[in-house]
Formats: sequence, C-alpha cells, structure tokens
Amino acid sequence: MTKVDASLYLNQQPSRGSTNSTLDKDDFMKILMTQLQTQDPMNPMEDKEFISQMASFSSLEQMMNMSKAMEKMTESQSFAPVVQYSSLIGKEVTYPIDEAENGDGSRQENAVVTAVSQKNGEVLLELKNGKTVDVQSISRVSDLTTE
Repeated sequence: MTKVDASLYLNQQPSRGSTNSTLDKDDFMKILMTQLQTQDPMNPMEDKEFISQMASFSSLEQMMNMSKAMEKMTESQSFAPVVQYSSLIGKEVTYPIDEAENGDGSRQENAVVTAVSQKNGEVLLELKNGKTVDVQSISRVSDLTTE
C-alpha cells in the first residue's frame, strides 16, 4: 500500500502571504543571483549584459529611495501652514464681522487666538471668544497689551 503525503493536497498548502505584484530591490537581486548561479558555464553571461543589469539594479534602488524621500517630504509639508501660523497663538487678531451679523461687513472685531487648525487645506484660527476664522480674513495682528 502506498502512503500519500498530506502536504500534497492543495488546500493544505501554506499561504505565501500577500500577493504583491511589484518587485523590490531584494527580488531583483535574487533574480540576478539565481541567473548567475544557473548560467551555462560554456556560454556565460557577457560582461556588458551583467553591467547593464547592475546599472538597472542601481537605478531601481535610487528611484525607490527617492520615492520614499518624496513621500516623507510631502507628508511634512502638509503640516507647514499650521506650524507657520502657530506663532499667532496668544496674539490678538482683528477680523471682519460676518455680514449676516452686521449687514455691511465694515465692522471688525478683535479676539485672542487660542489654537490653529487646518481643514480642507485652509488654515483656521480658533479664538478665545469661541469663533473660528480663516487666516486669510485677518486684517491685523498685535501683541496683547498689559493694562
């Protein structure tokens, strides 16, 4: 009687993890090393071919590193406006009163900035009086005076 190994059943095979279809530099290096190990000794890879593949590997690695650096830079730049306007915290700002309240929009109000936030790409100042105003509507910034 012949014994059948249970590992031959497909549904019992261990999964290989994610099915990532992109190759990284490690995969490229493995392919290159396998190619070198399995080449025909009577007809080895030409120097030009090998140099070309190594140049491709180097380019791939540099592009991946540059991509990671660009991602980090883009991420850090998204917080730049908030950091830039954080110096307004504790300062008194002057802003126009909404026309719905006043009618003509010519009146202005002063309030102290307590926080800076960003929403949909716009920088907003949260004020001590409970209002929130767009930083673009600010007409004046001043230090609090001690009286």
